[in-house]
Amino acid sequence: MARTIDDLVEDFELFEDWEERYRYIVDLGKKLPDMPEAEKTEDTKVRGCMSQVWMTCQEDTSVSPAVLTFRADSDAFIVKGLIAILMELYSGRPPAEIVALDATEALRRLGLESHLSPNRRNGFVAMVGRIKSEAESRL
Repeated sequence: MARTIDDLVEDFELFEDWEERYRYIVDLGKKLPDMPEAEKTEDTKVRGCMSQVWMTCQEDTSVSPAVLTFRADSDAFIVKGLIAILMELYSGRPPAEIVALDATEALRRLGLESHLSPNRRNGFVAMVGRIKSEAESRL
């Protein structure tokens, strides 16, 4: 089951400074499952990110309600970590739950809002937009 914002906030509070938190974010990204090269296409690219980001979505209708599973990858370590955070928050949830989850609130509670560059923040918003768009199309 996907983790909650509270779970991630609790993890972040274990670290004393932002250098440690950044290392943690990068480590989260390193644990992402590999995305097959064949899935890294123009169609799966997330627009609005400075780094290369690819994202796919699969719907599992064998459970009720159906859940969406996302897979994503990036060529930048910190972005892969941000992807890992998004996967923890969104992947494995029903579309209605995904649409209702406020990523801006997650950013703020994790302290990322003030510790990401504007370009990284824009990329984060673009990834959330893609995730929510996928969920909305399945409502």
